[in-house]
Amino acid sequence: MSREASYLTADLRDMFKHTIVFREELEEQYHDLDQQSQAATFGMWLFLATEVLFFGALFMSVGIYHYLYPEAFEKASERLNWQIGSINTLVLLVSSFTMVLSVHYARLGNKGRLILFLLLTAAIGTAFLGLKGYEYYSDYQENLIPGWKFDSSEWVLDEGLSPTQVPQVKLFLMFYWIMTVIHAVHLTIAITAVLILAWLARLELFSPRYHSPVEVVGLYWHLVDIVWIFLLPMLYLLGTHHLG
Repeated sequence: MSREASYLTADLRDMFKHTIVFREELEEQYHDLDQQSQAATFGMWLFLATEVLFFGALFMSVGIYHYLYPEAFEKASERLNWQIGSINTLVLLVSSFTMVLSVHYARLGNKGRLILFLLLTAAIGTAFLGLKGYEYYSDYQENLIPGWKFDSSEWVLDEGLSPTQVPQVKLFLMFYWIMTVIHAVHLTIAITAVLILAWLARLELFSPRYHSPVEVVGLYWHLVDIVWIFLLPMLYLLGTHHLG
């Protein structure tokens, strides 16, 4: 590395060390770095609790309407691509493992392994979004977008539902789109945060004494994974599915 590049890296490191988000220096309101880290973790847990309340309300709504309209909801669920949904579940489980390794190596102060597993986590999350995008395209081809590309006659003639049940199918599909798009937005935010952590790790902002941002982002990443684990059975596995 040239002397000019070294100076630039040092300047960037110093700049980020003094930002309000990532800084190694102890904030004046805390007794030590351990207390500061615990406060950051507790704040993230409070935020995650609000996320649980948000998604919990959606899950409860799906459960209630499934109880009220079981046939329509199950017929609509059968049309979803459960194969991609299942593969994406495995993808996110692997990403949780790489995120755990990122936190582990952050605690050890192993910069190289930390960056490696952060980048792997972001790459795996991006693969999830790619599969999800392909699934959305197949949903478009299958006329599964209420209000845009939806054929009511398919559900009456092919699925054997009555005309009064078609709005119930639309309701299920609206839940599907709302919940999976919101999840995708959360995952996009998580991927962005992980990439920022990888860049900051390259600038040597983390150490065994200070790595709470990695742990906090890790908690958020695991929440995104857990939400999907609940989305799979709630949306994809309601009906009787067949291979092929």
